[in-house]
Amino acid sequence: MNQDVLILIDIQNMYFAEGAYPLHEPEKAAEKAAILLKKFREEQKPVIHVMHRFPVGDQAEGRYLLGFNEAVLPQAGETIIEKDYPSAFLQTGLKETLDTLHAETLVIAGMMTHMCIDTTVRAAQNYDYKVTVIDDACTTKDLVWKGETIDAKTVHNSIMASLQGTFATVMGIDKFLQQK
Repeated sequence: MNQDVLILIDIQNMYFAEGAYPLHEPEKAAEKAAILLKKFREEQKPVIHVMHRFPVGDQAEGRYLLGFNEAVLPQAGETIIEKDYPSAFLQTGLKETLDTLHAETLVIAGMMTHMCIDTTVRAAQNYDYKVTVIDDACTTKDLVWKGETIDAKTVHNSIMASLQGTFATVMGIDKFLQQK
């Protein structure tokens, strides 16, 4: 049995305005991810939430920042994978979980486009998964290279352009919903 599996990567409070690593318009990306999550739940398809572990200590604020954003809180029965590296596959149980689910197609959304989304999507190719990235349910931040700031929108679009075709099918939430 072949399954579509939703993987939401690092949609954690850390990346919103109150966090240590605020991204470009994370609320908009989380809103689109929530629509995607709702669709998978309605269709009773598997959902995996990936959480990046940051060194924030045990204080209440640290636990809050590590937590998933309220727009995409996991429900009972949904898998949570914790990771320490940009790739959700590296030294985690993600591959084994996907094998158990008989996953063939991964639908991916989350934070940060230039880091964890890019790395995980490229790693998925090593396991022969078909991947769909929902680009408006992802976001990133401005980057600096050679003393110049590259705005988040350009960073995001560059990564999506490089993933499209070879590593994934990239589309917006509206197109994805129309296909289903």
